[in-house]
Amino acid sequence: MSLKRRCEHVTEGTNEAGSGTLLNKIYTELYITEGQSEEVNTQHEVRQLEITSKKNIQDTPIKCQDIFKVLSEQQRHIRVVLTNGVAGVGKTFSVQKFSLDWAEGLENQDISLKIRAEDLTVWKLLFIFDGLDESRFSLDFNSHQVISDVTQVSSVGVLLVNLVQGNLLPSALIWITSRPAAAYQIPPSCVDRITEVRGFTDSQKEEYFRRRFSDEDLSKRIISHIKASRSLHIMCLIPVFCWITAIVLEDMMTRDQRGELPKTLTDLYSHFLRVQIKRKKQKYGGKQRPEELTEGTKNSF
Repeated sequence: MSLKRRCEHVTEGTNEAGSGTLLNKIYTELYITEGQSEEVNTQHEVRQLEITSKKNIQDTPIKCQDIFKVLSEQQRHIRVVLTNGVAGVGKTFSVQKFSLDWAEGLENQDISLKIRAEDLTVWKLLFIFDGLDESRFSLDFNSHQVISDVTQVSSVGVLLVNLVQGNLLPSALIWITSRPAAAYQIPPSCVDRITEVRGFTDSQKEEYFRRRFSDEDLSKRIISHIKASRSLHIMCLIPVFCWITAIVLEDMMTRDQRGELPKTLTDLYSHFLRVQIKRKKQKYGGKQRPEELTEGTKNSF
């Protein structure tokens, strides 16, 4: 399967395989900055969102397709990029969009896709390690086997260390994504640029819902409700939370639903659980009513 075919379809949240949609149809530009928030390693990921939403920092925005480009005269050649971001903020989607734009001939065409060993030292290559926090690689940057021969066999962890340090394929580009808590595994001295996926700005939140729903009236009602709830509006900084919110509010606004729309995180998650149970029941069958289970889960949340 070609890289383009692998990247052009995506699924959000818990959508099942085969129910994906075109990435370019739903993709909303993410707010990415150069550098990293100082508090991100000391605060709980969710609590950090509220702090970030209040701050007015002189950020340096950078587009995903520009992460390997030298943006000022003061910057040196960018070879290793480390991208941080909390869970669900869009790191993997950024990787997929970067790859799709390359495969479609739109961006970063100086990067080559070669697999023959004799070509590896000639062409500009890009190695993407998406989700360092999910790996179990043993990364030892102090005492490790030095490898410079592309034909030499070794563990993934040792190969990654040598790639990052430039011992192996020194002209290759390296892009690593990770949650902030695991990013410490890569020494700052080995990284040329640190970026942070910050999620959606307020205008990008609205764009997400407009792209998701062809019904303009429905998208306006959903956006209006989110703006009226401070906690929901803050949490919609995270794309996956936008997806959860869209699932719940679409379900409640397009059928005869009694009661108030959810305004708190607990209410939203309770309704989301009910929607998921209802969908599974329709697919697999079942006797317990979603409403009964939802009432019992409110205390758990």
